[in-house]
Amino acid sequence: MPKLWTETIDAHRRAVRDATLDTAAALVEEHGLVSVTMSQIAEETGIGRATLYKYFPDVEAILVTWHERQVTRHLEHLAHVRDQAGDAGERLEAVLEAYAFISHEHRDHGLAAVLHRGEHIARAQQHLGDFIEELVKEAARAGHVRDDVSPGELASYCLHALTAAFSLPSKAAVHRLVAVTLAGLRP
Repeated sequence: MPKLWTETIDAHRRAVRDATLDTAAALVEEHGLVSVTMSQIAEETGIGRATLYKYFPDVEAILVTWHERQVTRHLEHLAHVRDQAGDAGERLEAVLEAYAFISHEHRDHGLAAVLHRGEHIARAQQHLGDFIEELVKEAARAGHVRDDVSPGELASYCLHALTAAFSLPSKAAVHRLVAVTLAGLRP
């Protein structure tokens, strides 16, 4: 097949896949997890059921794929935040704040809460832990973070502490939580 044709087909498949994921998530938010069917998703997406089944075997597979996409976007966002910040201490602070706000903003998203299990989450948590640990190491080398506790333990501390942002009532409370977490890292 010519390259242009292949690129066009691939773009179309991505568009159908993304539309399916977005539609399924919206339907679950509107109607609840157990009431969404493949027929509804196909109809709302504007594709036939047979086409939908070529992409996904069932609603659960669609929702898991949607969640994987969300997690990947969050990790990419954290990497972008890191890359935009200044020195090692500023990078760590910016990423921890961004992570806390991701947790805070998704407190009302029931679909993500249901899907926060499985192999893709274990991989993402490992990646996130390694990512934060590397930032802690850099900040410790620069003298911004204590060095009497291992970077892995400090990264775990940060991630566990900032999970509390999920239940906080305001952005101001999230900022305070990040400040308290950072205070625990100081030499």
